[in-house]
Amino acid sequence: MDHLTSMQVFVRVVDRGGFSAAASAEGMSATMVGKHVRYLEERLGVRLLNRTTRRQSLTEVGRIYYERCKHALAEVADTDACVSEMQLAPRGVLRVSASVSFGVQALMPLVSEYLMRYPQVRVELVLKDRILDLVEDGIDVAIRIGKLPDSTLIVRPLAPYQLVVCASPAYLERAGTPRTPADLKQHNCLTFMYGPIEHVWSFVEAGKTIQVPVSGNLGVNSGQALRNAALAGVGIILQPLLVAADDIACGRLVPLLQGYAAPAWPLQVVTPFSRHMTPKLRSFIDCVVGRFGAQAASD
Repeated sequence: MDHLTSMQVFVRVVDRGGFSAAASAEGMSATMVGKHVRYLEERLGVRLLNRTTRRQSLTEVGRIYYERCKHALAEVADTDACVSEMQLAPRGVLRVSASVSFGVQALMPLVSEYLMRYPQVRVELVLKDRILDLVEDGIDVAIRIGKLPDSTLIVRPLAPYQLVVCASPAYLERAGTPRTPADLKQHNCLTFMYGPIEHVWSFVEAGKTIQVPVSGNLGVNSGQALRNAALAGVGIILQPLLVAADDIACGRLVPLLQGYAAPAWPLQVVTPFSRHMTPKLRSFIDCVVGRFGAQAASD
C-alpha cells in the first residue's frame, strides 16, 4: 500500500471518529479503510487505535503518531503547492555561465534587467574564460562563443560575435594609424592568449580572407585586461565589438581598418539536454535571444 495514503486515511479516521465516516470522506469502503490502518500498525509494530463495536479511540502511541502524520501531510501539501507555483512564475536559483568579457560587458546589464522583472529568481553568474561542464558544474544555461563540438547540449544560435580592431587616440598619435591589415606587422598588437587569434588576425576583403601574423609585448588571457591596456595606450587590440562599443562611442578607442571585415564568431545559448524547461530557464533564454538574437542585431 502507499504509505502516504495510509497515513491520510488514518488521520481521516481520527478526525471523523470512525471507519465508516472516514470511508465516505475518502471515497472508499470501510473495509479498505481498515486495511490501511492495519497496514500502518503492522509496519510500525504497535496498536494505533483501540477498537470497540461502537467507536475507536487513540492509543498513547497512536495520539503521537496522529499529530506527526498531520504535520507530515501538511508539509507534503505545502511542497506540492510550492512546486506547482514554480511552474507558473519564474522563481528559484538559476546558474548561468559565460566568458568574463561577455559576462561583464554584455550579459550583466541583461541580468540586472531580468532580476528587476523577476525578483523571485536568484541568478548565480559564473564567469570563466574556459568551457565548463554544465552538468558537472550544475549550470542551467550558458552563453558559448565559437564553434561548438558535437554534444548533447540544446543549442539556440544568436547573432554572430563580431570582432573589431581598435586602439586609443594616444597610441595612434604616437605610433601612427595602420591603413591595411599588413600594416599591423609594424605595430604593437596586444593578443588574447590561448585563443584562435593569438598570433594571426584574419580579415576579409572582397570575399577574400587575409591572414596577418601579429606580435606585441603583451599577451593576456582576459579580454577585459586587454581593453584596459588599450585604453592606457599600450597597443592595438582585436576584441569583440560588444566589449569595445562604449569606449568607441565615447572616443576612448578608435576603430581601425574599417574597410576590412574583421572575423565574427558563432554565439549561442546552450542548456543541458537533461534540464527541465522551467519558467525561470525559459524566461531567461527568451531574454537572451531577445537581446542577442539575430533579429535584435538586425534591429
